[in-house]
Amino acid sequence: MPTTQSPGSRQLSRTNRHRTERAAPRISENYPNLAVSLECGSSLMRWDHVRRISASFRGTFFGSRGRKEVSLGNVAGRGGDVVLRDADGRKRCGWVTEFSDEVYVSFHDKCWGVPVFHDSQLFEQLTLSGMLIDFNWTQILKRREWYREVFAKFDPNVVAKMDEKDIIKITSKKKFGLAKSRVRCIIDNAKCVQKVVGEFGSFSGYIWSHVNHKPIIKNRRKFVRTNIPSKTPKSKAISKDLVGRGFRLVSPVTVYSFMQASGMAIDHELDCFRFSECVKAAERSWGMTSLGN
Repeated sequence: MPTTQSPGSRQLSRTNRHRTERAAPRISENYPNLAVSLECGSSLMRWDHVRRISASFRGTFFGSRGRKEVSLGNVAGRGGDVVLRDADGRKRCGWVTEFSDEVYVSFHDKCWGVPVFHDSQLFEQLTLSGMLIDFNWTQILKRREWYREVFAKFDPNVVAKMDEKDIIKITSKKKFGLAKSRVRCIIDNAKCVQKVVGEFGSFSGYIWSHVNHKPIIKNRRKFVRTNIPSKTPKSKAISKDLVGRGFRLVSPVTVYSFMQASGMAIDHELDCFRFSECVKAAERSWGMTSLGN
């Protein structure tokens, strides 16, 4: 049943909203690891989340002095640090928050940073990273099983044979959220993968050769805006080579997102429980023993 909001309530609502908006920058200034969007092509933490954190912290954390411990759900810290942990008490990367969707948290805990070497899986990661132009990771991951079904588990040999009828069929389903131009890009990229396989023997061998067949491991101690790049010289070089081979939707930013997702670049924080696990997975695969800068 609809209710009528009084002018006083509206004024109070505007006042609270104004106070919350004023508090949000303080979160940004003091805790950049909470108020930053990691360029995996998506907004990992939006300002509405920051405002909600601000409202919860106001009067509790900002009013405290010294080394008083504070908590907010699975957020706990001392002094200037805010530590985010999972249900088992293990620390995650700073960009995973209590407001992150479950599918997104699962992606961080199971997939992100794990070295991938199978052609179909690499083609899938490249395709999903390209979708970050239109969506964020949470939206993409929620549709991932649908995409796997419609694109034949991202078998490039099958996708390369798709025609206009297939494009119309895919784009007619609103749940996929894909425009015809995007589907054509995916099909064109599958054809490019076939050419690469013909030249190098596998797409995996080609793409991993750009990093000497070893993941780039960042010695990243803290999640802050200044040390999380959206692109790197390496992603620029790979992007340039991919474009030269006819690939589409492979900007340096997209390529770096792909590198992070496929484990070519392990960007977990050092104290994130997934960092050591991903490094061990890389060592098992390639015998890697050294860390990058």
